[in-house]
Amino acid sequence: MDREFEEYAAGRTDGLAAHRDGDRAGHTEFGRDYRIGFLDGRLEVFRMLASVRKIVEDD
Repeated sequence: MDREFEEYAAGRTDGLAAHRDGDRAGHTEFGRDYRIGFLDGRLEVFRMLASVRKIVEDD
């Protein structure tokens, strides 16, 4: 189970950095964990940008 968490964490880190690792994403056993982490990282970036937009527009 540790490897799944490691791949998820790597995917999330890559998602935050907007850098997708195609080899990890395509891995037959752990690619799914990486892709879910990547998506969660990208969603976090989207939410942060939406918050900044809201702050700027409200001022």
